[in-house]
Amino acid sequence: MSSLIAPLYNSTLTTLACNSSSIPFPSIYGAEILSFTATPVVNFSESIHAGLYINHGTVSVDSASFCNVSITYTHPGQNDSINAFFYLPSASTWNSRLQAFGGGGWQAGLTYASLNGMLGGVGEGYASMSTDAGLGNQDVPTNWALLSPGNVNLYALQNLASVSLNDLSLMGKALTESYYGVPPKFSYFTGCSQGGRQGMMLAQRYPDAFDGIAASAPAINWNEFVLEAFWPSFQMRQQGVFPPSCELDAITSAALAACDGLDGVTDGVIADPDSCPFDAMSVVGTTFNCSNFGTEFQISSGAATLMNSVWAGPKAADNTSIWFGLPKGAMVTGTPTDMAIMATTCSSNGTCVATDLEIGSDWIKLFLLRDSSFNMSSLTNADFESLVHVAKQQYDSIIGTNDPDLSAFKARSGKLLGYHGTSDSIIPHEGSSHYYDAVTALDSDVHDFYRLFMAPGLTHCFGGVGAYPDGTFDAMRRWVEDNVVPEILNATSIVTSAASPQVIERILCPYPQKQVYDGTGDGISAVGYSCVD
Repeated sequence: MSSLIAPLYNSTLTTLACNSSSIPFPSIYGAEILSFTATPVVNFSESIHAGLYINHGTVSVDSASFCNVSITYTHPGQNDSINAFFYLPSASTWNSRLQAFGGGGWQAGLTYASLNGMLGGVGEGYASMSTDAGLGNQDVPTNWALLSPGNVNLYALQNLASVSLNDLSLMGKALTESYYGVPPKFSYFTGCSQGGRQGMMLAQRYPDAFDGIAASAPAINWNEFVLEAFWPSFQMRQQGVFPPSCELDAITSAALAACDGLDGVTDGVIADPDSCPFDAMSVVGTTFNCSNFGTEFQISSGAATLMNSVWAGPKAADNTSIWFGLPKGAMVTGTPTDMAIMATTCSSNGTCVATDLEIGSDWIKLFLLRDSSFNMSSLTNADFESLVHVAKQQYDSIIGTNDPDLSAFKARSGKLLGYHGTSDSIIPHEGSSHYYDAVTALDSDVHDFYRLFMAPGLTHCFGGVGAYPDGTFDAMRRWVEDNVVPEILNATSIVTSAASPQVIERILCPYPQKQVYDGTGDGISAVGYSCVD
């Protein structure tokens, strides 16, 4: 019988009382507990949506009871104050497993999504946990990045990057053993975006922290990714071109129309953006209706040149590639689930100005230039190229998260699994495949412990017209516990807007295999799709 449907662990198990005087404080070397609370929660019910319970599907939490443990601690001498939450299910419903939840954007965890994810985990019997790395609930780093002008808060950055993640693992394991009287059988981590990066960092730097990790659309290659996120608005200023969103959408629609059917089915998805030959210059002069101004426009050569440069990605002065660009067909002006990476603000007279994606501009201002008031519009091409070097030189060892040596994680029989949407307009999917190739170069047996699945048409973590693999976490768990190797991931699109009402089913393929359609079936269901080298 699969461990996923096996009876819950030891229904006769008893727990300590859910109060701070009964549960021993976890002892973590290098950390000092500042506060510890434990509060019982009873008969909690809620439907947790798949977009909040990342790497999972929607789950219904019915009359759950759990112990809500909150710990605040510090690393003496570092002047930090880190919060970690732990939801410990009742003894009769605990499945003897831990599940840790990562964050998103600049937040390490304890976000709206991760807190809901923790509730979903409790509903499925997991002892669930997350940490804020001492950054609170701030979604921008403005208030913590600099200790003073010119001086970066490196301890806070280290906590976000890695240190608090290992602390969470150690505390969670100690707490569950104290509370239930037995250690967890298995411990897992799940995350996407920043949470995906956190999972990858755990595999790279703390291989003993978790048995299995579901890390999707990870913000690895951190310095390259955040500088790429600034590239579109930087190029607008360098080229002096500030198209309204309707013009960028028109070019994106033209790319989709040109390459959607290359896989043999027209479904609103470019199955392999890397093979799409579309050139934006081919639609210069095309007339379209601009929703921004309620009138007809023509696609300009300036907008086409700009879009081509964003698709190509950041370049050095000698035209060599610095990093990957955005995939053709991705909605660069934003979606219900993705921020706009190419944003302009337009006045009624048709004049538009560029708006930066904050994760890129904040990294440059606060961490590279160390000046919160720096005028980003003054940056030159030479400045940008210099910042690439500075970023890697000063921060790769802290948060780069691109070490391809996973030998220690492999040796402890860890399993690493994740997906990346090929219409992700925030973190290019090619960053994930680039890292996978680097791991493969060191270990040709990488497939034995690490698998990456590309998700055609999926946007950042969740959404878009592509199919979402809501069984990612469970596939990882089966791999860890039952040695069931994930040869494919089943995926189903989830309607997030009236613009994409059609539900499609697909199989996702382990990189470097690609999804192909043989023409059988209706092109909507997964029938007729297979994976090829």
